[in-house]
Amino acid sequence: MTEQALDQTPVTRLRGVGTQLQARLTKLGIATVQDVLFHLPLRYMDRTRLTPIGAMQPNTEVVIEGTVRACDVAFGRRRSLVCKLQDDTGTTSLRFFHFSQAQKNNLRPGTRLRCFGEVRPGRAGLELYHPEYQFLDGPAPAPLEQSLTPVYPATEGLAQQRLRTIAGQALEMLAEGRLPDLLPAELAGGHRRPDLIAALRYLHRPPRDADLDLIARGEHPAQQRLAFEELLAHHLSLQRLRRQIRQLPALPLRRDKTLEADFLATLPFALTGAQRRVADEVAQDLARPLPMLRLVQGDVGSGKTVVAALAALSAIGNGAQAAVMAPTEILAGQHRHNFETWLAPLGLRIAWLTGRLRGKAREMQMAAIADGSANLIVGTHALFQEGVIFHNLGLTIIDEQHRFGVHQRLALRQKGKDGTVPHQLIMTATPIPRTLAMSAYADLDVSVIDELPPGRTPVNTVAISDQRRGDVVERVRTACTAGRQAYWVCTLIEESDVLEAQAAEATADELHLLLPGLRIGLVHGRLKPPQKEKVMALFKAGELDLLVATTVIEVGVDVPNASLMVIENPERLGLAQLHQLRGRVGRGSAESHCVLLYGTPLSRQSRERIRTMRQTNDGFAIAEKDLALRGPGEVLGTRQTGELDLRIADLQRDAHLLGSVKEAATRLLSEHPQRAAALIRRWIGDKERFVQA
Repeated sequence: MTEQALDQTPVTRLRGVGTQLQARLTKLGIATVQDVLFHLPLRYMDRTRLTPIGAMQPNTEVVIEGTVRACDVAFGRRRSLVCKLQDDTGTTSLRFFHFSQAQKNNLRPGTRLRCFGEVRPGRAGLELYHPEYQFLDGPAPAPLEQSLTPVYPATEGLAQQRLRTIAGQALEMLAEGRLPDLLPAELAGGHRRPDLIAALRYLHRPPRDADLDLIARGEHPAQQRLAFEELLAHHLSLQRLRRQIRQLPALPLRRDKTLEADFLATLPFALTGAQRRVADEVAQDLARPLPMLRLVQGDVGSGKTVVAALAALSAIGNGAQAAVMAPTEILAGQHRHNFETWLAPLGLRIAWLTGRLRGKAREMQMAAIADGSANLIVGTHALFQEGVIFHNLGLTIIDEQHRFGVHQRLALRQKGKDGTVPHQLIMTATPIPRTLAMSAYADLDVSVIDELPPGRTPVNTVAISDQRRGDVVERVRTACTAGRQAYWVCTLIEESDVLEAQAAEATADELHLLLPGLRIGLVHGRLKPPQKEKVMALFKAGELDLLVATTVIEVGVDVPNASLMVIENPERLGLAQLHQLRGRVGRGSAESHCVLLYGTPLSRQSRERIRTMRQTNDGFAIAEKDLALRGPGEVLGTRQTGELDLRIADLQRDAHLLGSVKEAATRLLSEHPQRAAALIRRWIGDKERFVQA
């Protein structure tokens, strides 16, 4: 065999791997011998020591040896083959529900066996169900395993023994020195970690005295060595993307102080200190001739939109256009309303583009975007479609960016003029935990608006069982009779707009009967946009007392007079979504309340979520808890995109590594760029195209 690098050696070079097995390995993401080595065990079985039959304990895995004393077919609810196995300390049963006549004949009395399996309480004492076994023929039986036995992530038609055989061959090839250690010694060894080959050997074949609790927690030095390298690869990928983008030219957009002053004079409120600080950070970025890449985080109601408006004025004041892209029509409509209220008095024109805009209206908007008469363009994903041509796009503002597919964000970035790249401002009201921001958004500068405008009141959150639904209905009646408005939110039952709409309609009908004196509106995802907008406008104008809605109101709805929200079945939602919904109240000066109307029984995770919502209004504390409960893929909404598809590292557990990861990435890119590229290929491969959007 030629000395080919293992990342270039196809898995078919291993003995026994033909076309059929290759297809099954592909399902596990295994194409090369290197992939086999990085396909690590989920857990381990201890086959290194014998347990006397008399010392067996229920719910443990054991290796036992003994002599078959009897083997018969037992008839009960299910037919089974039962063998009695005996050693000097006692007798146990081996039970097989799937067996053949040949198997029964082979397990005849007097046969000596070594068995491995889980001990379970049975009808007549302890039993092993379907144990693995081998015959102990001759005076010198096979020795016991010398290392722990790995259990690998598998797929249908791929047995553990086959995976162990393949991994064993890969480990033999590893001895030939064909897997380079890409981390310089000064970066890899600073935390008492083993080198790459030693780490892989240990994790595939741990010694019998290995600390399994440490491994189960993911804290063994061998695991930490690989986690460090994986996090480094993701960080390098984002840093490399940042360097690539910032090598492209962008229009320098210096502050237009006159336009800015005119805008601030129209506002009925003063900016907070945090808004001014973040606006200054954005303005400094925009003034440079290289693309801004900045994420602005701020809790619900912190005033990110005003910061975005100031950034847009910098673009407009320099003769460029700004585009604001939002994930839903409701949120986009809210932005359109705000920007028209603020900027139309300054003589600026706002264009509007969504997928539902058709015919002459669409043509007029497209023409205004193309000829430059539209200064600011607000819309949904329709903005990045191929036929949309901007006159001179200088700035893109993407709200709730994690809700867009990666290709959508990339397409908007490519709408610049004459080879320039628009500056990019990303906003989110979903606070991102520091660990995620450092890893998922390593290509971005991060600004945090950490101050709420004066007059905002914390929302008092209570949890009430749906068995007290009548009390909650009375609470709504009292609030609305006193001149306040309320939301009643119906959560998703299944991934179905139809079922969700039906549930909301049924709830609205019920509340009409129970609250005959109240004016009740209904909004859900099945309504046409004009219908939704009409109901929302009535609610905002105070002409409706109660709005029954699905989670379509999660973002982009601002009604200061609404001071009560009921969220039905909150256990169906994640923490971040609950926090977003709750942020629709508490936007005025009146004391506000959120009622979590939960169904019983609650799972442990649901109880934890509800407890967190009751304890804090701090979006960042909630985000950290959400990360702990759900994991990074779901918190970011990127599980489907390939972003942060970590195989070994865990952002929560391995957060302590991120500081040294960041330092190592900077050094590798400057001192060892070839190693950086190889690390990205090893851990991310063709998924880098997702990360880079």
